[in-house]
Amino acid sequence: MKLCEILRDVPLSPEGDALAAEYGEREIAGITCDSRRVGPGWVFVCIRGVETDGHRYADQAEKAGAAAIVAEEPAGRAGRAARLLAPSTRKAWAQMCANWFGRPAERLRLIGITGTNGKTSVTYMLKAVLEGCGQKVGLIGTIQNMIGDRVLPSAHTTPDPYDLHSMFALMVAEGCSYAVMEVSSHALDQERVSGCTFETAVFTNLTQDHLDYHKTMENYLAAKKKLFRMCRRAVVNADDPWTEKLVEGLDCPAVTYSARRNEADYIAKNIRPRPDGVDFELVGGTQIGRVRLSVPGMFSVYNALAAAACGLTIGLPFDGLVEALCRARGVKGRAEIVPTGRDFTVVIDYAHTPDGLEKICKTMKECCRGRLVTLFGCGGDRDKGKRPKMAAAAAALSDLLVVTSDNPRSEDPEAIIADILTGLPKEGERPVPYVVIPNRVEAIHWAVRSAQPGDTLLLAGKGHETYQILKEEVIHLDEREVVADALRETAAR
Repeated sequence: MKLCEILRDVPLSPEGDALAAEYGEREIAGITCDSRRVGPGWVFVCIRGVETDGHRYADQAEKAGAAAIVAEEPAGRAGRAARLLAPSTRKAWAQMCANWFGRPAERLRLIGITGTNGKTSVTYMLKAVLEGCGQKVGLIGTIQNMIGDRVLPSAHTTPDPYDLHSMFALMVAEGCSYAVMEVSSHALDQERVSGCTFETAVFTNLTQDHLDYHKTMENYLAAKKKLFRMCRRAVVNADDPWTEKLVEGLDCPAVTYSARRNEADYIAKNIRPRPDGVDFELVGGTQIGRVRLSVPGMFSVYNALAAAACGLTIGLPFDGLVEALCRARGVKGRAEIVPTGRDFTVVIDYAHTPDGLEKICKTMKECCRGRLVTLFGCGGDRDKGKRPKMAAAAAALSDLLVVTSDNPRSEDPEAIIADILTGLPKEGERPVPYVVIPNRVEAIHWAVRSAQPGDTLLLAGKGHETYQILKEEVIHLDEREVVADALRETAAR
């Protein structure tokens, strides 16, 4: 591919445009933002990351034979490579990746879902709804990527632009008409989806998370809002307190969904919880559909509302959509019930924010016959401010807490736990018994051994993950396997 084709619609400085015209006929062998991958005839894009700055490796790319280097400022020593300046190399990189793969996103109807909680569940529900209405769908998200029924690995909630457009190209090649994707605040802030136009963008909610990165909730919201400046229409949760600020000043029309507000475009009425799910009536205009979900809790109602409002907004038939919602299955690690063969219940959920933990605890409390035993920890090297809030959320609804580790990363697990414990009830407040077991495997074994008839044991935080990050080491940890081991251990006694 020629350099001029790769640079089509890439925002460059005036000097960069002039050089692009001069060197535009150069044949390019590949593009990368990793200097270690550069070969003869490649383009290297200098990107400032959290831990390093690609501008420092311009000379290395030159020596490796780069045909062009895209940077935000003069970097390294000028040589044979064309030095192209861009106001934002992140935006340049995203557009270059789109061009490299032939702009596949333009041949897909993109639907982006953003918010603190619910993104994964909504993408799976939307995929089910679209497929139930006869569409072939690609999915990009936290747990895995999919093209129809084919599963592909996922490293990030929203991939790097190169991997993202590579995935779009595969979807187009395999006949997908829609791509449904989770769009994280990090991805939006880092311009990973820059240049994409979304048919519809969905907002689920905003609660405290990632403040180690965004610093303030206002910054967090501003990152999310970027998605709604690159979409044709918005679908938003009318019951979330941040929605009003989110839609403020948007050019696109906004469709609302709600479980509380009759003025919303799509409403859930007559909500009836079941131990294994929830029923409600979906009301949109003059149409009413009875929805029966296989995952319990109000959060499931909101996830289904988001998927339904989006599907109806893009023109799916009401009856077909309702039927497809009723057939939709749960998502691994989201209120996932683990078979035990015992007289207590084990549930695995990804809840790792105060709001997420409160919602899953409330759901489990409503349907458990005995005690709600909540096992949780908090991630290391992440937002420390949410640690005591998660403890308070769990303590308010649980009968017993097992405080343990999540992904400690480089932090001391016991220091993380100390932060968590500051959020437990103070003197004079409703006390809640708790135990501290820093090793998560040992904590799960203890909880299973201690389970009483009718108890619900909630394992919160890991969800779909099958690993744990300890300092520089990533170890295998699948909670389903740990529970099975613990059950065998107790049966042998």
